[in-house]
Parts: sequence; structure tokens; C-alpha cells
Amino acid sequence: MYCSKCGGVMAVGAAFCSNCGQAFAVAAVARGSMMSSPVAAPIAGGVAAVPAYAGYAAVPRVQYAGFWVRFLAFLIDNAVMGVGFVLILIPLIFLTGLGGFIGEIHRDEDMNDVGIFMLFGLLFLAATASLLLTWLYHALMESSEWQATLGKKVLGLVVTDMAGRRVSFGRATGRHFAKIITNMVPAFIGYIMAGFTERKQALHDMIAGCLVRRNN
Repeated sequence: MYCSKCGGVMAVGAAFCSNCGQAFAVAAVARGSMMSSPVAAPIAGGVAAVPAYAGYAAVPRVQYAGFWVRFLAFLIDNAVMGVGFVLILIPLIFLTGLGGFIGEIHRDEDMNDVGIFMLFGLLFLAATASLLLTWLYHALMESSEWQATLGKKVLGLVVTDMAGRRVSFGRATGRHFAKIITNMVPAFIGYIMAGFTERKQALHDMIAGCLVRRNN
């Protein structure tokens, strides 16, 4: 199967070209089987209707998710992860004995070396739990059958590769950690790119070779 725009080979079942990104209103056909002349499509009563080009079949046009709908999904996901973080961190604090230490801290007392060490341990535990939670939340859900986090699912968005297929856990992981680079770009430009690039890709989408589109 070949792309009707650039002639590149299309993956079976792909809704748009992985080479040039063309979103197809019609499916590409095998080279050599295309016909330039229209063929009348029969309807009831034997009367010819609107011409249909041989070798083409209708395919829904892809709609990409822009900046604002993705930002709303981001807010929903952060609320969900915030609740999950609290539910995970509180039991860890008490299981590691940090709960008793925190209860003994008084505002008018100076902490000793052990207290400072325990405080840094608490901060490290919180940072580690946050990193693991956000990574697994995004990578597992975006590579699942949903192809979306809860925020994206609520808004009807899915994450795909460049050919419109479900992403692997490894690619979803790469997309998540590519946000580190996106965060390094001043003025949130790496994220705002989702509002004006051709296929509504943020910088981390481009790095990981992913798309975020509306699930029509």
C-alpha cells in the first residue's frame, strides 16, 4: 500500500502516512491498481449515483488534539495523581517510622543531625514516589488499550505513533521522559507548540514520534 501524496509505503491499517503525516480522506491503494477514470456507483433501481473512484475506500479524516484540550487533560491528570500520591505516601511515611519522627518535631526546637537526616529521607522518599507514580501512570495508561490517561480518556483523546497505531510501553516511557527536554525550553514554548504545529505536536511528541488525536 502506498501514500497518495508522497508515494511512501503505508502500514496495514494505518489512517495516515508515517512518512509525510498526510491524514487521508481516502485510503491509499496498491500502485498499479489505481484508475484515473471514475466508475459510477450503482444504487437501488439500477440508476448510477455519484462517481466512485476504483480502488479507493472512505476513511475518516484524523483530528489532532490542540493545546487547550490537552492542557485541560493535564489538569485532570494532575488532580488524579495528586490524590494517588497522597494515598501512597501516607502509608509509606508510617511504615518507615517517619510518622513518629514528624510527630516529635516542635517549632521551637532545633533539629539534631539525626533529625536533619530523617527530614532529607522524607524529601527523597516523596520525590522518588512522585517520579515513579507519574512515569507509571502515563506510560502504562498510554500504552494500554485505552491509549490515554484518565484526563485524555475523559476528553476523548488518544496517544498513537506516527502511523496511528497504539504505542508500546517503551515509546510511552520515552515520550514521558522527553518532557524533561520540553520543560527546559523557556516560556513553555515546548508545550505551546501543540497549538501551532501542523499535527499539533508538542516537543516531546516530536522526540518520541507520537501524536495526540481525537478518538472519533
